[in-house]
Amino acid sequence: MNNQDTLFKPGDFELVREDQNDFVDEAYAKESYWRDILSRFVKNKGAVIGLFFIFLIILMAVVGPGMNEHTYDSQIIQHQNLAPRIRAIESLNIGIFDGSEKMSTSTGVVEVNKYVNPEKETGLENTYYWFGTDVLGRDIFTRTWTGTRISLYIALVAVLVDMLFGMSYGLISGYFGGKVDMAMQRFSEVLNGIPTLVLVTLLIIVMKPGLFTITLALALTGWIGMSRVARAQVLKLKEQEFILASKTLGAKDFFIIFKEILPNIFGQLIIMSMFSVPNAIFTEAFLAFVGLGVPAPNASLGSLISDAFKSFTTHPYMIVFPVIVLGIIMLSFNLLADGLRDAFDPKMKER
Repeated sequence: MNNQDTLFKPGDFELVREDQNDFVDEAYAKESYWRDILSRFVKNKGAVIGLFFIFLIILMAVVGPGMNEHTYDSQIIQHQNLAPRIRAIESLNIGIFDGSEKMSTSTGVVEVNKYVNPEKETGLENTYYWFGTDVLGRDIFTRTWTGTRISLYIALVAVLVDMLFGMSYGLISGYFGGKVDMAMQRFSEVLNGIPTLVLVTLLIIVMKPGLFTITLALALTGWIGMSRVARAQVLKLKEQEFILASKTLGAKDFFIIFKEILPNIFGQLIIMSMFSVPNAIFTEAFLAFVGLGVPAPNASLGSLISDAFKSFTTHPYMIVFPVIVLGIIMLSFNLLADGLRDAFDPKMKER
């Protein structure tokens, strides 16, 4: 065999990938951290639905009170106890939202429509109250969305208190440890031992009842859960190698806390703050229901439910709409928090 037979010809071999330098992992490497979180969040239908309803509730809270000529405190005694009536639905003749309601009397159940009376003119033939009116003739639609503003305000307060105070408190307590951690944790335990109802009652004694009093009461104790979560996360991370490397390079304590540790636990803190929102909204509604909420004629969802509960047996429609709005708000925030928890969990990528 001569040397000519052992030489390879140019076309005998072919490179598998000539663009090897341009190859990247198509599955994960191309996506940024936040885009990866967004893609997992969008795949969670429950979270997307919850976010949609939150935006819808916010929109109605902004524009709802101005959608008719009534205000939250305007009273028309002649229009008291009117059932819901909507022009577009009334024209369908399906028996709902046409101004009629069934009332129990000594002779049985009677269907009454105070808007229209065949025997005489009522003056309400061209009047429409989408959610009906209460015992003082106030528009429930306007008062419901005005009360929703207070619930959303409470939600905003809960998030701000959690993220600004509770987060910082837990980070500092967990990072420094020792006597600092012991003193800070004993203080939070003593404060957490005071029931919110008792705290609000004491504040009302020394301050006038109102939204500021409820805000202060929630702000005094609402941050404790967040601080505990932040502290637990710091205790897991503060002995990691990248923290020790930062200390070796001379980084200051607060630089390590807010620049090194916080970005690594920010997802868990966001999730915790979202779960605290329904609890804060329910607390405000409960306080308003027992008479410790915003004073009349101001309206919150809790005070609307409390007032409507007195007329529940005769006019059940008064309580239905505030309860539905409150339930949607709490359910939407829970769905959103659950979706964020799954989106921030790296293990969800493998499922």
